[in-house]
Amino acid sequence: MNYETVIGLEVHVQIKTRTKMFCGCATEFGAEPNTRVCPVCLGYPGVLPVMNEEAVRKTILAGLMLGCTINRFSKWDRKNYFYPDMPKNYQISQYDLPLCTGGAVGQFRLTRIHLEEDVAKSFHFERTSGVDFNRAGTPLMEIVSEPDLRSPEDAFQYLTTLKEILIAGDISDCDMEKGQLRCDANVSVRPVGQTQLGEKVELKNMNTISGVRRALGYEEQRQIAALERGGKITQETRRWDELAGKTFVMRTKEYAHDYRYFSEPDLMPVIVSDAFLAEIQRGIKELPEARRRRLVEQYGLPEYDAGVLVADTAVADYFEQAAAGSKNPKAISNWIMTELLPKFAENKISPAHLAELVAAIEAGRISGKQGKEVFAEMFATGQSPSAIIKARGLAQVSDAAVVEALCVQAIKANPKSVADYQAGNTAAINFLKGQVMKLSQGKANPQLAGEILARLLGGH
Repeated sequence: MNYETVIGLEVHVQIKTRTKMFCGCATEFGAEPNTRVCPVCLGYPGVLPVMNEEAVRKTILAGLMLGCTINRFSKWDRKNYFYPDMPKNYQISQYDLPLCTGGAVGQFRLTRIHLEEDVAKSFHFERTSGVDFNRAGTPLMEIVSEPDLRSPEDAFQYLTTLKEILIAGDISDCDMEKGQLRCDANVSVRPVGQTQLGEKVELKNMNTISGVRRALGYEEQRQIAALERGGKITQETRRWDELAGKTFVMRTKEYAHDYRYFSEPDLMPVIVSDAFLAEIQRGIKELPEARRRRLVEQYGLPEYDAGVLVADTAVADYFEQAAAGSKNPKAISNWIMTELLPKFAENKISPAHLAELVAAIEAGRISGKQGKEVFAEMFATGQSPSAIIKARGLAQVSDAAVVEALCVQAIKANPKSVADYQAGNTAAINFLKGQVMKLSQGKANPQLAGEILARLLGGH
């Protein structure tokens, strides 16, 4: 029997804000454990939460960029459960009236986007466990898809596209290693042609996009094998073990009623006014796919280059600033992709200086080889290429009369190479060109030297 895989994703995204969702504690990654906390995010009794407007604003912005309907009235709810990472024993979230509904990531439909507070982070050692509450209360979006995905590759595409959009909107840095983007997947299989969904299994503990793809690939095969043996799939939560390459049972799946949702009594509903929504709409950034197409059309870049640049908003912005006044945007792209991209975070070269370097090479002021030397010093010091060229005496000699005089000198000093060339050994001209470069201390324009030598020697 042939089976079809059905996948829905629940993506939790930490929103880039200065403070937590309901208190003034800093959202600082990597601080000493339990140093970015206060009575509110530690769940002390008698304290009141205060809503973070910046988090609401960025959630609405995400919804607009993903084509969601922005609900003008939404409210807060308490999601009740007992676990060490939740200090209040409930989480302030949104249940029946979220901020955003509908929308899509590419061709995959969304159900909703709701806003909530993140939980703390648990650590497990050989004999003990600990909890760091620095993360507790960080603003968190939950983006829930419809069960539209049909393969692990669909999930990879969905997450890659979603991550690009959220980074482009400056909504989140989406660094999975820092827990800023976390994904749970609901996966089931059913016979091809059947409309009823199979029993779903939730997968957790996937900390890379490629890990999500591998976990889904394993799980769909596990479920198909179980059904083909005549077994049944149990609705449960399983964790992904990256090293073992397998999923393992964690617990029986909870249902919504297990959380005993009820309206949060300490927070007013969120009412989105026309003016507030219009203000957020004015801040919508260009979507990555649209930007890719524009870079191809506006700058004549290959689609591959455009895709690499747009994958990082900061890199794409840098390219556009450098290419704005350049006659050769493709050369700008080449320098960025081959030289800058691997160490972009350490870059001291301004976009204007990179454009100046490309222009100097294009104009023949320096050779491509010299350009790499200048680039290395630019990267180390942040100096302009013109200052480095002047200080190091690297200016390329492109005066035809000067180069011709050097060529004549090389010809007179090397009669054997001249004879070899004129006898049909065209490679001999390369030796003569090397002599010209030696005489000029590497400053002669090598292309011009080659052209002049060929002319003086009669050409072939």
